[in-house]
Order: sequence, then structure tokens, then C-alpha cells
Amino acid sequence: MIDPGALLGPLWTLLAFVGLGWLAARRLAIDPRPIATLLIYLIAPVTFFRGLLLGEPTPHYLLLTLALFLLASLVAAAINPLARRFLPPQESAVLAFSSGTGNTGYFGLPIAMVLLPPEGVTLYLFCLLGVTLYEFTVGFYLSARGQFSVRQSLAKIVRLPLIYAFLAALLVSGLGIALPAALMDSLAVFPSTYTLLGMMIIGMTLGRVAIREIDLRFMAGCVVIRYLLWPWLMLVVVLLLQTLLPLSDELALALLLIGVVPMAANVVVVAMELGIRPEKGALAVLVTTLAAPLLIPLYLGLLLSLAGL
Repeated sequence: MIDPGALLGPLWTLLAFVGLGWLAARRLAIDPRPIATLLIYLIAPVTFFRGLLLGEPTPHYLLLTLALFLLASLVAAAINPLARRFLPPQESAVLAFSSGTGNTGYFGLPIAMVLLPPEGVTLYLFCLLGVTLYEFTVGFYLSARGQFSVRQSLAKIVRLPLIYAFLAALLVSGLGIALPAALMDSLAVFPSTYTLLGMMIIGMTLGRVAIREIDLRFMAGCVVIRYLLWPWLMLVVVLLLQTLLPLSDELALALLLIGVVPMAANVVVVAMELGIRPEKGALAVLVTTLAAPLLIPLYLGLLLSLAGL
């Protein structure tokens, strides 16, 4: 059984950031939209670029990134038409985007560092990068389609710098270029800034939410996808891989952890940037995050047992 105490540190830290965001919105009247733009167009690409370089990508690691990118994209593509049947366009777009991702970075990475050895953390990191790549390509497109045409949505993706940060990191690593240590040290502030601002945006958005904006049907859809679909989907993936090839315990745990984290804070960041109901995404993210300390230990213990680990 996973110790729930291992989750309390990351959880309370993230909730404290959400609280700071709420205070900033209520007391200082700070507009979160420029912060969302800053995250998407500057802080996230630099964080992604640095993470790839430090992880020293190999074909094996990049295969994990590709596999998680494809899996997240397939889940979102399957949920998208279902969401459009039951929800208005903007809400369905947010639900489709959220269905392919989770809080693998802000929440999952600190837990991975507690539960996994260094090699396992590296495996988890490259899985995480695949989910992040989905968020800023396929996921961003699905979100944009909530109110933009196909051409406009594709144009918005082409302008996203994270794609080019990914390609630049692969080029630098492939050519064996060693960036100056002083430069890499200066980039170390970006991951923590990314986490802080990403979670604060949730609080800023919640600070503007009225009771009438609570959408139980939308929230139920988010909870079902995040805490019913994804955990069992990742168990199926692990069991399938175990039958096809030798699967290390570290990689199996990394994959299962991807499946049990709460909703991604980037749901709110992207929705804020595109202007598509960020307040509903913020409420759903908060609910799934509050449920995480109870559900994650139970889920991981059960899934590990079923996977024979």
C-alpha cells in the first residue's frame, strides 16, 4: 500500500499556490489572462526544453514520449465526439482536452521522486513529456475548435513555441552540443515558476467563479474520465506490455502513476488563453486534486497488486 503521507507534501504545496492565486484575484484584482499567455508562450517551452536536455533523450526514452503522446491523443479523439453530444461546444472542447491529460507534472512528478529510484524518475519524465506534447498540439487544437474554425485552430498551433522547443532540444542533444553550465543553471528557475503560476491561475479563476457557474454534469464527466477511465486504461497497458516484453517494475509504476494523477492544471491555462470557460475547468481541477490523497494510494495499491508488482 502506498503511504498517503507521501502525497501530503505535494498536495498542500499545490493547494497553497491555488490559495495565493485566489487571494491575488480577490484582493488585488489581478487578471490571469496575461499570465496564461506567459506560461504558454515562454515559461512552458523553456521548461520543456530544459527537461529534455537534462533527461538526455535516447531512442528508448523518446519511444515512451511518442507512446504517451499517441495514447493521450487517441483518448481525447474518442471522448471528443461523445462530449459534443452531451455538452455545449465550449464545455465539450474543454472536456475533450482534459480527457487526454492529467496533472503529471505539478502533482505527479514530486510523487514520482518519492516512489521511484532515479532511473524510474527519468522514465516517468519522458512519459510526462509525451502528455505535455499532447497538451500543446492535439489537445490545444481540440480546445480551439470549441470556438474557432479548423484553419484558425491549426494556425494557433503553428504559433505555439513548445513544438519548436521540443525540436530544438532534440537537435541540440542529437548534435552533442553542450550548452554553457551558467545558461543551464539560469534556466533552473523555470520549472518552479511554471508550477507556481500554473496552480495560481486555478485560484485566480476560482476567485471569479459564482455559484451559478457550477456545472455538475461537466464536473462529473471530468471525474469519471480522470479517476475511472485512466487508471484502468493504464493497468491494461501495463498488463499488455508484460505479455509482450520484459517490463521493469519502475516503468510499470511510472505508467500507473500517469493514470491516477488528478486533472491537469493546464486545462485552465489553455482554456484561459482561448477564452473557453476556464472557470468550469478550474472547479473540476480543484475537485479532483482534493480527492487525490484518498484515491491515489488506494488506486496505486490495487493496480500494483493486479499487475503482480
